[in-house]
Amino acid sequence: MTPRPSTFSIVARDPEQDAVGVAVQSKFVSVGSVVPFVSADAGAIATQSFANVAYGPDGLDLLREGHSAEEVVDELTDADDEAPSRQVGVVGADGSIAAFTGDKCFDVAGDVQGDNYTVQGNILENEATLDAMAEAFETTDGGLPERLLAALHAGNDAGGDKRGEQSAAMYIAKPEGGYDGGNDRWVDVRVDDHDHPIDELERVFKLYDITLLEREAPAEMQSLSGETAESVLETLSDLGFYDGTPSGEFDDEAAAALESFRGMNNFENHSLSVLEDAIARGWDDVDGGETADEGETAGEDDATGELGGEARLIEAIWQGLSRLDRK
Repeated sequence: MTPRPSTFSIVARDPEQDAVGVAVQSKFVSVGSVVPFVSADAGAIATQSFANVAYGPDGLDLLREGHSAEEVVDELTDADDEAPSRQVGVVGADGSIAAFTGDKCFDVAGDVQGDNYTVQGNILENEATLDAMAEAFETTDGGLPERLLAALHAGNDAGGDKRGEQSAAMYIAKPEGGYDGGNDRWVDVRVDDHDHPIDELERVFKLYDITLLEREAPAEMQSLSGETAESVLETLSDLGFYDGTPSGEFDDEAAAALESFRGMNNFENHSLSVLEDAIARGWDDVDGGETADEGETAGEDDATGELGGEARLIEAIWQGLSRLDRK
């Protein structure tokens, strides 16, 4: 029997960014290799439940030819003898929206549409999963990535996949949104096998966001000073970037340490002054734990959920940058 990526997903469009995307979670390994298909010049498609992966490229071709999302769904499913076992969601770059849930999909299965999105799922714990996803997408502030992630979290919290969690992915396209403007792959992150794949997907996305996505320049800059500067320098010292004695003064030696951290992590997408500003604004918004001992991985404390070391620095940068619009 063909493996069935039982899953819940959201397909959505951000007309202000001219972006379309899919976010998905499943108790199935590497769901990102099966479900999402996205192209800025066409739209976005999620194919799942005994997934017919041909729905992806074929559906995008139909969208490019000028067919509406509803026409695409009809044409794909009418030509498929196994359509009663399939599920598909489509959002066209033109704003059209449609979905299909075959009557042989395993319960709980269904789909819900709203302005600029469709959510769909099968083998769900309950119907509330889809309603929670829809509400989260509609009410969450921020850009398309934040709203897609919020929908996944909400669906999972409401019940999610009846069998549990394993993998997750988010794929968003916009014209010239890819690396150095060379393609439309604006956001492409996935977690193939993890105990908490949505949490991990969000962590990876934040790192991707800082590294690859551009933001508008801040109108005003803040400098590191006082207790925040001392705490940041203690972290940079523990990570091996700062050799001085941490204090409330963020001097040239401190700036050099931050520059080394910036280069090591490929954060050259943002100037040193922008990173300092982001950390100054975001540091206190992050729950900080103890920094990692030598030889340990700096990250989240399993007992407290607090972030330490490099993980706290990265989260602070992301929080501080989040006030700035993406280009």
